[in-house]
Amino acid sequence: MKKTDHSPHLNLIIAPSILAADFGHLADNVRAVAAAGADWIHLDVMDGHFVPNISFGAPIIAALRPVTDLPFDCHLMIEPAEPFLADFAKAGADRIIIHAEATKHLDRALQMINDLGCKAGVALNPATPIEAVSHVLDRIDLVLLMTVNPGFGGQSFVASVLPKISDMRAMIGARDIRIEVDGGINAETAKQAIAAGADTLVAGSSVFSGTPDLWADHIAALRG
Repeated sequence: MKKTDHSPHLNLIIAPSILAADFGHLADNVRAVAAAGADWIHLDVMDGHFVPNISFGAPIIAALRPVTDLPFDCHLMIEPAEPFLADFAKAGADRIIIHAEATKHLDRALQMINDLGCKAGVALNPATPIEAVSHVLDRIDLVLLMTVNPGFGGQSFVASVLPKISDMRAMIGARDIRIEVDGGINAETAKQAIAAGADTLVAGSSVFSGTPDLWADHIAALRG
């Protein structure tokens, strides 16, 4: 099942990352976090090459697709990404996000994603300047600014990215492009990121900690 996102641009989106979920009960965790108020499901795909960790691939996403109709926000931390884009589209990704650092042909890769019927996003590591996306803004609906160095969950928020969020918001201007932040997001850092201009929050440990009956409170704290 897939659901198109028609939310107004300025609405805050909470996208829990299943990287922090219990992989032994992944489908149940996705159902529970959806019931707890998640807007999207964030899927962190890692290859052990572009980032120093391996997570999961398209078959897991395909297995989870029937579990919820929430949009699947698929973040590819893989290099190269292009040979696998069709697999993730077929698995049920609504949006495919690729790293500017992981391809020599960013514009072409984004066009491939659009041609597959998915929304396209670009992710930037903390040290990558926002100018890396300045010439592809017409191909994307989201920029993901990493607020940790990618590869592992549970890292501390990199506060030096906050001015970058503000600069990205200025570059986007009136375009209908969301700014997503990923890494170290909790109730406190969420406030900082939102104040800087972010409107989409990826959160793993701060949502999935404790038992599922607590997750609605954790999501509410991020919104608060």
